Amino acid sequence: MHTPSVDSPPRPPEHRTAARATGVLALCSVLLLALVVVEWHPLLSVDGDIADTTHRWAVDEPGLTHVFRILTDWVWDPWAMRLLAAVAAIWLVLRRNDRWAAVWLVATCALGTLVQQTLKAAVGRERPVWPDPVDTAHFAAYPSGHALTATVVCGLLLWLLHHYGVGRTLWLTALTVAVISVVGVGLTRIWLGVHWPSDVLGGWLLGAMLVTLAVTVHQRYRP
Repeated sequence: MHTPSVDSPPRPPEHRTAARATGVLALCSVLLLALVVVEWHPLLSVDGDIADTTHRWAVDEPGLTHVFRILTDWVWDPWAMRLLAAVAAIWLVLRRNDRWAAVWLVATCALGTLVQQTLKAAVGRERPVWPDPVDTAHFAAYPSGHALTATVVCGLLLWLLHHYGVGRTLWLTALTVAVISVVGVGLTRIWLGVHWPSDVLGGWLLGAMLVTLAVTVHQRYRP
């Protein structure tokens, strides 16, 4: 009879790990949201200092700013990310015959959009205002929809690749592209002066929380 090793305790089920991560991310998201709502001065001060610095850089480097506008408006735009998720959902249905995963993917992306728009309307945070803007954006600032959507879509697609056991080369390539996209879209939104840094951080936290929540649901309730 096999006796478990004392030195190698059994790992907890993956859904428990994902659930714990969801709890931690939810707590961090709520804390940041509260600081934004009460306009906590240290947070606003850091936001302002970083925004002022990056805006000066954006004005001084028009060529780089133009590249960032192309990336944020076309490559990493939320609708481009949603289109990527839709293509992945179609692939799941046609190539993997996995309608449950396709619905799960689309539903999570839709939930991310709902969370983003609801919080924007509820918080109503003003975007940065500059006498010499390099870009414009509409609606409220918190959280960053670009950062949240990129995190959700890239996170879910990475997990699906892991779930289906793709090759190492494909996995590392996808991981690199995902990290560059998620980090890059957040930094470009700050550089272009249309978001405060905490807007982007909030988008990353909420997006990561939705990914871990979706993974928990997938592992517990998939037929």
